[in-house]
Amino acid sequence: MVNTKAIACLVALSAMLAACSGGSEGEADTSAQAEASAPAAPAGPPAATDVSTLDGSTFANFTGNAANGKLVFAQCRMCHVTDAGANKIGPSLNNIIGRTAGTASGYTYSAANAGAGFVWTKEKLFQFLEKPQRVIPQTKMIFAGLPDAQKRADLIAYLETPS
Repeated sequence: MVNTKAIACLVALSAMLAACSGGSEGEADTSAQAEASAPAAPAGPPAATDVSTLDGSTFANFTGNAANGKLVFAQCRMCHVTDAGANKIGPSLNNIIGRTAGTASGYTYSAANAGAGFVWTKEKLFQFLEKPQRVIPQTKMIFAGLPDAQKRADLIAYLETPS
């Protein structure tokens, strides 16, 4: 005679295996519909000439204050300096505006940064500082970004003439 508990265990095990393997056809259709309605992931970083920000702000709408930017730069000092030719964990930010990304002398950049292919304009820096990994995916810089647009503008004003 067959044990009822053994049959119940086999049925439960079969149900779990069916759930793990994708379930019924109707469930697969539902997940396919959910995937189709999900927004597409961005194809890659913004183009070199694209300076759009996630929050929609533009550098032109802000007046940077270098004194405030010096205070903002305090969080950058662990990795960066503004002295010419003095690299730390990150490259020197001396004369960054107008310099091609990934070209500070004496610093070893990630392949992503070295191959970024753009010049650091104020507008591009404004975009980058919002979320660095968006602009240069796979950069070795681990800073999450500055969501506050005014602080980004202030930091850029400071980087123009650090003192």
